[in-house]
This record gives sequence, structure tokens and C-alpha cells, in this order.
Amino acid sequence: MKSLATHFLEECGALHLVLEPLSEPELDQATAFKGWTINRVIQHLHVWNLAADMSLNGDGSFSDFYGKLEAHRAAGGTMGSFEREWLGALSGPALVEAWRKGSEEIAGRFANADPSARVKWAGPDMSVRSSLTARLMETWAHGQEVYDVLGIVRENGDRIRNIVVLGNNTYGWTFKVRGEAAPEPRPHLRLTAPSGELWLYNEPSETELVQGLAEEFCQVVTQVRNVADTKLTIVGANARNWMSKAQCFAGDAETPPAAGARKTAVGR
Repeated sequence: MKSLATHFLEECGALHLVLEPLSEPELDQATAFKGWTINRVIQHLHVWNLAADMSLNGDGSFSDFYGKLEAHRAAGGTMGSFEREWLGALSGPALVEAWRKGSEEIAGRFANADPSARVKWAGPDMSVRSSLTARLMETWAHGQEVYDVLGIVRENGDRIRNIVVLGNNTYGWTFKVRGEAAPEPRPHLRLTAPSGELWLYNEPSETELVQGLAEEFCQVVTQVRNVADTKLTIVGANARNWMSKAQCFAGDAETPPAAGARKTAVGR
């Protein structure tokens, strides 16, 4: 857990470096993700980091939090409006700093937790390890729209292996959430890490294969890029089917962005 907590903190730290210099108006600019502003992105990350911490604490506070969210939505509210209410007047640079400080505190508590212990979440219960992996993945995925709108090409580290593993482990989930049976065999993954190391997953195959940069695989399974906007080599019907709708996150089935819709801004 200590190394996973370190990876989570590194991802938060990298994002904080690009957020810290931004003014209130700059934090209010819209991203390509559903028109969310940067402020909205950090609001979402901060609230659900706090929720994961409540879940880890196991004192019933997460169930109370989630019950209030469900009641808010049943009354016609949105997740965004609930998050704003939950945080009160916190926004802009003050929100960025609260998120950074909270990330450090949460990482410290997760680092010393039992990785196999079960914790509550919005869907099925999950392990402590999976809970923190999900926070890392969300930070990385939602961070992408921030990097994109600011015209920054992110430099990834091998900590994204956590997202590769999550993306591979949720192969079945991609189909289950759509009411479909996961086709077998699962495609072989042959991915090149940021360090240049080769990462291999699933049974070797030349007829069902996803090959290329680990970073681009992560972009597809987190739905921050359409597979057509990557250089991944996709071989086989199962691989093409998976990469056309891969979804490593919980919730309802989501449609990946259209080709060309998500990209790094130029001329910034």
C-alpha cells in the first residue's frame, strides 16, 4: 500500500504543479469533458477523495454522505450541485490547496491500511487497494482534461501501471455494464511503459492483441481519448470490440469521446 500511496501522491503532485499558478478566472475555463471547468474537476476529485477517506474510516460517514447524494439527486439535483453544496463556498485557488492537502492526508491513512480489507462504495464493496487505485485513476483521467485545455503534454511515469492493471481487470466490467457477455479469449496486452519497459498481460496471442504505448491504453480505458486518436495496434474482433467502448470506472455505461473530440489544445 505504501508504494501505491506514493504513486497516488505523485500523480496529485504533478497535477498540482500546473494548477498552482492559475488565477480564479483561469480555473473557471471550460474543459472538453462535458464542459466542466477546471474548478469543477478539482471539486469532483476533492469530494470523492474525501468520500474514499470516509469509506476507509468505516464509521458510517460514507453511508450518510452517499444517502444525502441520492436524496439530492432524487429531488432533481445533480452530482455537481451536491458537490458544491458539500464543499460550501470552497472554490478557486483555495479549493486547489484544500484538494492538495487532503490528498496528502488521505494517502498517509491509506498507506497504513490493510490492502485486502473491504470498504463501502457507490456500487459493490471493494478492497482498500482497489479504492486507492480508483482515486489514482480518477486523478489521472480527470487531470487529462486540465492538461489538454492548458495545452500541456503530460509526461507520464511508470506509476500508470496501476491504471493498466485496472483497465485490464475491468475487461469483463466493460461488457457487463452494457448487459453483454465478455467475449473470450481476452486480448493479449503488449504495452510499452513510459520507461521503455515492456508490460505483458493475458495469454500471448497474435490474433487477439492490443499493442502500443501504455499511456495510450490508459487513455482509452479511462475514456479520455477515442482509440482512433491513438497509435495502438488493435488485432482481432474481441480487441476491437473492447477498445471501442472500454470503461475502467464504475457507474452506468458511458460512451467514449468521438474521434478528434479530446486533444491537447494548441497555440496556448
